[in-house]
Amino acid sequence: METREFKAESKRLLDMMINSIYTHKEIFLREVISNASDAIDKLYFKSLTDTSVGMGKDDFEIQIVPDKEAGTLTISDNGIGMNEEDLDSCLGTIANSGSLAFKNDNEADDIDIIGQFGVGFYSTFMVSKEVTVITKPFGSDKAYKWSSNGVDGYTIEECEKESVGTDVILTLKDDMDDEKYSRYLDQYQLQTLVKKYSDYIRFPIKMDVEHTHYPEDENAEPEKHIVNETINSMTPLWKKNKNELTDEEYNNFYTEKFMDYMPPITHIHSKNEGTATYDALLYIPSHAPFDYYSKDYEKGLQLYSSGVMIMEKCADLVPDYFSFVKGLVDSEDLSLNISREMLQHDRQLKIIAKNIERSIKNTLAKMLKDDREQYEKFYDAFGLQFKFGIYQSYGSAKDTLEDLLMFPSSFNDEKRTTLAEYVDRMKEGQESIYYACGESQTKIEMLPVFEKVKEKGYEILYFTQDVDEFAIKVMMNYKDKPFKSITDGDADFETDEEKEENKKTSEESKEMFDFMKETLGDKVSAVKLSTKLKSHPVCLSSEGQVTIEMEKVLNSMPQNEGKEVKAEKCLELNASHPIFEKLKALYADDKDKLADYTKLLYSQARLIEGLSIENPVEFANLVCDLMV
Repeated sequence: METREFKAESKRLLDMMINSIYTHKEIFLREVISNASDAIDKLYFKSLTDTSVGMGKDDFEIQIVPDKEAGTLTISDNGIGMNEEDLDSCLGTIANSGSLAFKNDNEADDIDIIGQFGVGFYSTFMVSKEVTVITKPFGSDKAYKWSSNGVDGYTIEECEKESVGTDVILTLKDDMDDEKYSRYLDQYQLQTLVKKYSDYIRFPIKMDVEHTHYPEDENAEPEKHIVNETINSMTPLWKKNKNELTDEEYNNFYTEKFMDYMPPITHIHSKNEGTATYDALLYIPSHAPFDYYSKDYEKGLQLYSSGVMIMEKCADLVPDYFSFVKGLVDSEDLSLNISREMLQHDRQLKIIAKNIERSIKNTLAKMLKDDREQYEKFYDAFGLQFKFGIYQSYGSAKDTLEDLLMFPSSFNDEKRTTLAEYVDRMKEGQESIYYACGESQTKIEMLPVFEKVKEKGYEILYFTQDVDEFAIKVMMNYKDKPFKSITDGDADFETDEEKEENKKTSEESKEMFDFMKETLGDKVSAVKLSTKLKSHPVCLSSEGQVTIEMEKVLNSMPQNEGKEVKAEKCLELNASHPIFEKLKALYADDKDKLADYTKLLYSQARLIEGLSIENPVEFANLVCDLMV
């Protein structure tokens, strides 16, 4: 018996294949089962035209046999088998796939073959100190034994085997402190791995499963018996006709597959053919996972190729703003790299991802239209992600998400509104979509400028989440209507007649405003007459891209500590408030007192906006001076 060298460039290449290609060692079982499935596929395909095969589809199977005493795991199939030449060329040459050659030879017949890269078999050496393959090819009386302990080469010899097919016998490595190889002989562990990776192999995967029977007599000993059971389900739910499936079946699959105690809000079951051929089964959960808004949350859909799971979470299939979606995609068209664990970022994957994004958006838009109550429950759980999506994409996700956004507004204190509904209700001649920011709806309605804007009949969107204003800043507009904060310095809610009157008052008070501006220095960019105050004496407005609310949010972030962000603020005065007449009198008679009043009004305006007072001691002393 001659030891043969692997037909590859070097032993180092094989060593790399064994130790570097796969991230998780448990993948070996998926690879061996996939190879067994391919072998059965070949013989089944032959049986369709060759009656001498003498087997029908129901006769094919894969057997898993763990032997704890011998420390071996055997995976057997009754497929096509291999002759000596096959063993030498397919198992002796790294990355030479017999499955790929078979598919190429029968290209016109659209054969579905999983193992097309020729490296999966070598994953067995990650867990085995020796691998033995005993095989008998269909149509031959001879059987062969291939054996190898890895990089030192392999041997091939004739042996005895009664039936056609292949046995892959893995002699597992000895347990180590950081790796327990014996776990791959545990019944529950094997069932779990088959369920995880190979549940939808279309041939039965069988194994002896031990069951314990507890008799009615409490004093009797429990009885144990072993049954050779099929441990895979074979037929994927997503391959079935959706018209034949019930909501209960979809929901049961979801709760079991994705370990959720609550049924989903809805599901999306689609089958696509054409440029990209795939099946997709997607779910919209009814609640957010506890870690959803944390850095620990990992998005992604399960990815299958011909029923074999190749990725637990494929992040490239869903954008971040739809990261709440759970589900799976099964495609035969994806290009896989050498390890089959990582996907090439090819055109097919991008097409599938784009189609999935469109399906999710359309489903949510339909829910918003047809079942508003259900959509609002969904929005409570995941709506924040849409706003982050718009902001983090610098507005590129605007077209996808803008019609899914909802905000509370002054139109109805109890119900949220969409942007489309807001625009439909806009006053004649209204050019902008008005909003106000605050910690809560109550705080917003206490803003000095709120009173007059609402009195004028303008609807105001309430932005109560930190990301709200950042998101609409990158959106810039909706249906060509720009967003404008009611606290913006250039927000204008006056009639032409009121503007003319204010212009006259502003000109008369210009010198006083200049004095007050000089008193405050660079704390404000200007002091001016307000066009949006009714009963309040003073307010702060902002100019430029950074608003007062954005200043508060940015300065509260840990990463901005020591890098204070400042909005360009303007102090606005209400000409119809009694304090304005007092200020004019002080400017004429007591400029020192006017300076004190200016500082008080500025601090008051900061407090109203939720900003801290810059000099609390000075503020307290000024208040005391007024009291005595």
